Amino acid sequence: MLKTLFFLLLVRPLVLLVCGINVRGRRYLPDRGPCIIAANHNSHLDTLVLMSLFPVTKVCRVRPVAAADYFLKNRLLAWFALELIGIIPISRRPTRKDGHPLAMVHEALQQEQIVIIFPEGSRGEPERLAPFKKGVAHLVRTLPEVDVVPVYLHGAGRSLPRGEALLVPFIIDVRIGPPLRYAGQGHARFVAELHDAICRLEQSIRGGTTDDQGTGHDI
Repeated sequence: MLKTLFFLLLVRPLVLLVCGINVRGRRYLPDRGPCIIAANHNSHLDTLVLMSLFPVTKVCRVRPVAAADYFLKNRLLAWFALELIGIIPISRRPTRKDGHPLAMVHEALQQEQIVIIFPEGSRGEPERLAPFKKGVAHLVRTLPEVDVVPVYLHGAGRSLPRGEALLVPFIIDVRIGPPLRYAGQGHARFVAELHDAICRLEQSIRGGTTDDQGTGHDI
């Protein structure tokens, strides 16, 4: 309930009124889990934008993967990240006693949740894709029935750049592509296919390509 109110009363108005979102390909968003949303990552705003694409009634089932060492570093930030955002914390430097770093993500998918993953691993330079890590491929190899929906975000890195605390109004373009599935092609091949899919979405923005089911400036 607290998470729902947070997104209804604060996040959605903030994203809509301060930034505005231009969405294309909304029809590819899942109605329910299990599903993985895989997107590029330039800003902390990315997570809020992606979660705002879903109806408020479903936002409790949407869980972003986030670095435990950053978001759990103090009690106040940990409470915000866990209770209001609902992150799935993972260790970027796991030890043997921590178990498999993706175990909680795997469990969330088995519980039919929608998981947001940033394959680059951490925030990069605005509008520049970094190499992808193989975590998504490890997940879908064991859960091949789970769709991976590629998403490209353009503008969030300018609205709230890495290292900045002041939100600057910029229209954020969101392009959503057809879902991918793991079909035994191997980790490297699947990651390359996902990278190519997100690159095509990036090019559709730069080339001005439209989608007949776009929604204009909305959330």
